[in-house]
Amino acid sequence: MNRGLSRLHEYPFERLQRLLSDARAPTGLSPIALSIGEPRHEAPAFVLEVLRANLHQLGTYPVTRGLPALRAAMAQALQRRLLPPGAVLDPESMVLPVNGTREALFAFAQTVIDATDNALVAMPNPFYQIYEGAALLAGAEPYFLNTTPATGYIPDLDAVPQSVWRRCRLLYLCSPGNPTGAVLSVAYLSHALELAERHGFVIACDECYSDLYLDESQPAPSLLRAAYDRGNTRFERCVVFHSLSKRSSLPGLRSGLVAGDPALIDAFLRYRTYHGCAMPVPTQLASVAAWSDETHVAVNRSLYQQKFDRVLPILSDVLPVSRPAGGFYLWPRVADDDVGFTRALYERTHLTILPGSYLAREQHGENPGRGRVRISLVPTIEQCAEAARRLRDFMRER
Repeated sequence: MNRGLSRLHEYPFERLQRLLSDARAPTGLSPIALSIGEPRHEAPAFVLEVLRANLHQLGTYPVTRGLPALRAAMAQALQRRLLPPGAVLDPESMVLPVNGTREALFAFAQTVIDATDNALVAMPNPFYQIYEGAALLAGAEPYFLNTTPATGYIPDLDAVPQSVWRRCRLLYLCSPGNPTGAVLSVAYLSHALELAERHGFVIACDECYSDLYLDESQPAPSLLRAAYDRGNTRFERCVVFHSLSKRSSLPGLRSGLVAGDPALIDAFLRYRTYHGCAMPVPTQLASVAAWSDETHVAVNRSLYQQKFDRVLPILSDVLPVSRPAGGFYLWPRVADDDVGFTRALYERTHLTILPGSYLAREQHGENPGRGRVRISLVPTIEQCAEAARRLRDFMRER
């Protein structure tokens, strides 16, 4: 058996299910789930129409590289939003479709890590749990970079010892961050690339929330733009991950992309050809429609802005909450015992949230998620407002 399996932690939602398995929620209140970051806005009708119209193509084996039309639509979408006029993201060599970013973020580590190399994989802490699992099952050691109020909720790259950078082969970044919503600046990303060039590692930037910036005048920047501005027009040493799950509220479509360094894309394609994870043709054609339209993305983004507009005034007197730069999470400090808080909240209000300590590891003398909770504003606007009122009343009673 892969020895990394024994080192995997229980997944956060499995821990949450176990925590609440014998808890009694009030029967007079309807349940509101704020724990999982699963978008629940209505799926774009025009995308579903394309999907239905092409179901007959399920009788065709898809190719791992994807349809040329899909790669072109993906490249054009990233160029429109992330790169300056004139910048080229070659759809033939720099873009690859994937079945959602979760499997791609995991599989990418298997591609770039040599298990005999005594490698480290660096990642933010707290973090999307796939990063850690990917590192362990690739035979590498995770190294956690705490993100706290003192660091502005972003990893402090300059605090990393040189001995760690020498062993680092892969750095996962996430912008906007999960769960903090912090956005990495172009200057920060450029500094990360300078470190990657100096020490010889690769950067995998999880940008699946990047279309959910909450200030229309300040879109979330990309690692691709930072590379381009440095004169790195072939995006060497960097790849980015994007998804229709958050951008288009299509989590069940399992459609995303990886883009960047042609050498890394070529190696990843070779891995995926054997991995057997080609995207079905109807999904590809529906994805072409989604990547080609920005109107529905702006509508989707506006709905999250409206949720923060409703929720924050309700909670501001009882919790230290603020509008994040991106994403759809709140990450407030609630109590020293975030696990006990989560259970008590469920038992008193029928709200389900996620303990922050479940999303982080003990590192450098602390668990940066302890005492915090992640609240996902994915239900309807009215449900989010109702949840905020219940949480406010719960806090006042305490």
